[in-house]
Amino acid sequence: MGTRLSIFPLPGAILFPGLHLPLHIFEPRYRALVGDALARDRRIAMIQPQSMADGAPLYTVGCVGKIDEVEALDDGRYNIVLVGEARFRVRRELVVTTPFRQVEADLLLEDEGAALASVERAGFEQEARAFAEAQGYIVDWDSVARLDDRTLIDGVSQIAPFDPAAKQALLEAETLSQRCELLIQLMQFFGRSDPDEERVTLQ
Repeated sequence: MGTRLSIFPLPGAILFPGLHLPLHIFEPRYRALVGDALARDRRIAMIQPQSMADGAPLYTVGCVGKIDEVEALDDGRYNIVLVGEARFRVRRELVVTTPFRQVEADLLLEDEGAALASVERAGFEQEARAFAEAQGYIVDWDSVARLDDRTLIDGVSQIAPFDPAAKQALLEAETLSQRCELLIQLMQFFGRSDPDEERVTLQ
């Protein structure tokens, strides 16, 4: 028996365990989702749909987040901050009467002690510097150097300006090394492209 999760399907938004994701909630069904989560265990499962269409099929992997901060606005909207807790793999979508969708899923265990080889870390930082310079980003590299491997790789994966399929591939990478390697490939590809003319796409 899997875990029952209430989901927020949002294209282009992924969440990793231990990281934060700020969200502005305005649609009635997702206001209901937040209200339900606040009355229960404060948990919302983030997952990407495979298209923008309402009720579109879901990708198979997402991440459960716990509401860490919440601002309830007078008109019923919310500003919330989720903290990622665990990735999950969808078994099936459930038939429900709630306005928001729910799934049965298996939570995925992470290798908390995973680390990159020194050559992997150095290669990633070199490529990240080239990518940031090409895109005109200003980065505090001293702060980057102090991050542990998982926070660095997952953090860049979460905020990188890639398309939804590319970001999904990063989320689904089974190991930290695989995610690092894929990030490098994406930065190399994206860094050679004109960001106004071409977007990263993974099939």
